[in-house]
Amino acid sequence: MQSLLVSLGVPETVIPLIQSGLRILFVIFAAVILIRLSNNAIRLLKGRLRAHAQQNLEELKRIETLGRVISYIATTVIGGIAVVEVLHEFGISLAPILAAAGIVGVAVGFGSQSLVKDYFNGLVMLLENQIRQGDSIEAAGKKGTVEEVTLRHIRLRDYEGSVHFIPNSVITTVSNMSRGFAYAVIDIKVPVASDFSHILQVMREIGAELRADQDYKDKIEGDLEIAGVEQMDHETAVLRGRFRVKPQDKSSVRREFTYRLKEALDTPVQEAD
Repeated sequence: MQSLLVSLGVPETVIPLIQSGLRILFVIFAAVILIRLSNNAIRLLKGRLRAHAQQNLEELKRIETLGRVISYIATTVIGGIAVVEVLHEFGISLAPILAAAGIVGVAVGFGSQSLVKDYFNGLVMLLENQIRQGDSIEAAGKKGTVEEVTLRHIRLRDYEGSVHFIPNSVITTVSNMSRGFAYAVIDIKVPVASDFSHILQVMREIGAELRADQDYKDKIEGDLEIAGVEQMDHETAVLRGRFRVKPQDKSSVRREFTYRLKEALDTPVQEAD
């Protein structure tokens, strides 16, 4: 390369700058190519895993979540190596930077404990498959649908559309409402003087009717289970029953059952708080 530049009449004082610039361009180009190749490889792997999972919604969610995290890690590692190489070409020694980083690291160590805990908890949650993109969960006092899972935080969107960013370090308990099946628990509050036997019989009839309905039969996985009288005071009583349903259909089944029961009864009813 040097001999070629000399033959082209390039001044010798400029040649090192040109060589360094070309090496920097090569590093950046190689980093971009590697990032694209890694992303393509991850997409191909996700495609094969999706084909293997077929229609298993649980596995599809896990594949999507892990794919996003692995892509983020690969991009970060490749980009970090590229930055180190570019700094080296600029003549910036990494030894003083690393030494300073060590001193600063000791100084901010206590302050960064939560950040380290974020990444550690995030890794554990991913490895144990606790949370996946698309799950309905409750964590750190917030409830909603998971839109994004990273090693640093999870992003939830609640029923009203508000977005919550929850650091993984503050998550001590996760309630996941999207695993396997759920129960649509129905608590009906009626006057204490009502005919309980009649209301419970109507509840059974509505349950059988709902199971036979074309719009709901695929959402409900079992017959209505009647628990009976759950609570009672001098004015009202609460009658409880439940359906085993698919996790995402819990609310719609409960609302439709309550509506149909109200239409079928002369007794005023309302869903209990």
